[in-house]
Amino acid sequence: MKYLLTAILLLCTHIASANGKLASELQVFEPYLGTWESTFSMGPEQPDVTDVGKWERALNGTAIRTMHSINDGAYGGESLIFWDKDKESLVFYYFTTAGFYTQGTLEVTDDGSFVAYEDVSGSIEGITRVKSTSSYVDGQFVVTTQYLKNGEWTPEQQRHYSRSQKEVVFK
Repeated sequence: MKYLLTAILLLCTHIASANGKLASELQVFEPYLGTWESTFSMGPEQPDVTDVGKWERALNGTAIRTMHSINDGAYGGESLIFWDKDKESLVFYYFTTAGFYTQGTLEVTDDGSFVAYEDVSGSIEGITRVKSTSSYVDGQFVVTTQYLKNGEWTPEQQRHYSRSQKEVVFK
């Protein structure tokens, strides 16, 4: 009985120590883990929107799960980011409440930022590609995005996210 209790204790200790670890290919995302919020304009004469996003360790640290919702669930999406051994690249899939999805790759830069290249399927707005650059700067998550819409790249949009206690909401 004493050996069984010792074995259980060792197993629990091992599981507890492994809980917070990310695969080495994903460790660049460590600063992004947690919940983030940004309020920004979608254009002239349009009301501001609030985007709440959560980044978390998934699948025993072999993936990052992201979820976000705009305006308490008016729109939202979920992603899984993981290392694809065959492609030798970080890849992701993003599924939305609007019925479209994207798939893409991520490139990590020397300064720890990352660039995402997405192929979009099913967008009713004519968006077929997205390019975004994300950086962790002075405790903020800064995202610069461009969309290939109807064959032309849109001007860059930049959003600054701060740590938040809000929840991601899906309706």
